[in-house]
Amino acid sequence: MSVTTPSTDAASPAPGAAPAAASGVLTASPGDLWRRTRGPLAFLALLIVVAVVLSLGSRPLPAGDLDPEAPSPDGSRALVQLLGERGADVTVARDTDAALAAAGPDSVLVLVQSHRLLPEEVDRLAAAPGDRLLVQPTSEVLAALAPGVSVSGRVDAGTLRPECRLPAAVAAGGADTGGEVYTAAGPGAAACYPADSGHALVRVPGESGGTVTVLGTGEPLRNSRIGRLGNAALGLNLLAGRDVVWFDPDVREPSGEASLWELLPRAVYLGAGQLGVAVLLLALWRGRRLGPLVAERIPSVVRAAETTEGRAGLYAERRARDRAAAALRDGFLGRNRPLLGLGPDAAPEAVVEAVAARTGADPRRLGALLYGPLPPGGADPYDSDDAGLVRLADELDRLEGELR
Repeated sequence: MSVTTPSTDAASPAPGAAPAAASGVLTASPGDLWRRTRGPLAFLALLIVVAVVLSLGSRPLPAGDLDPEAPSPDGSRALVQLLGERGADVTVARDTDAALAAAGPDSVLVLVQSHRLLPEEVDRLAAAPGDRLLVQPTSEVLAALAPGVSVSGRVDAGTLRPECRLPAAVAAGGADTGGEVYTAAGPGAAACYPADSGHALVRVPGESGGTVTVLGTGEPLRNSRIGRLGNAALGLNLLAGRDVVWFDPDVREPSGEASLWELLPRAVYLGAGQLGVAVLLLALWRGRRLGPLVAERIPSVVRAAETTEGRAGLYAERRARDRAAAALRDGFLGRNRPLLGLGPDAAPEAVVEAVAARTGADPRRLGALLYGPLPPGGADPYDSDDAGLVRLADELDRLEGELR
């Protein structure tokens, strides 16, 4: 019988073939990986380049509270666009020079963010011609641009009714005018949207001509509120029909450098001086007294029993039975008053009553045991001789045992 052995040449790999791994999976070379991934990588790189170019060429959108060019909810771009659609020429000013150059007798100047103005800029605006609309102005701006108008309080944000004869407010009706409220005095003053302590909108004649309208909140002018109630109508009625100069001062950049000490107000230095004088007086007052006791380590340890025996010997030598009895009673009261719920200043009657209620003993006998003769000056049955002191100690120990 013949056995055929398979040839080993059929199992050997062909020349140039990649060697197989032990698991049977072929290993890709770096060249194969590059050929497979270069297309997606090139596409991603192109997208990144396009995004960077577009971001460099794009202009960031304006932002800010009541900014006339900001499309954000707090901006006022919607009202500015409505004014432009109705034929008004709206000029946006970011500094005082631009605002004064654009303002004229037939224009209305809208001033927002007035807290960014310097005092000299406020004085220049007070001499400008034309009408003015001041939105939640500062007290300095009120005094300079709206004489006779003063802040009288503040109400919660909400809807108020005009309840006045000013045509712009009557035609608009209810609006989101809740905020600061004012009082206006003088001839020609008009007030609308009343609240508890004043009005949210007032109008007074200006000293340099025209009228000055003060609005206690910017809610009716914001993009997020322009479509509610009569907000849009109120803004258009106050501004439409004239050229508008919307003055939104830029935030000032800090100029120069100042040290920390230069930035501190003068009141800080005055307070520090007064505090220094007070500390000096306190040191002089306390310096005349002796300091606290200094603990000194003694060369030997004295047992508490020896101290007690030494004091007892002194009492015995001086026959001070009254002081010994007082020491026994004070020790008893100091240990047991907290157990009775009493403070260190409790009256003797209260202590005797509490001990009698706890033990059932006779209050009169307890009074003599705990406090001696009442009233003081009588004979104490426990300090007449040494046997009386022993009897006092025994009875106090027994009574303490009953209380515990």
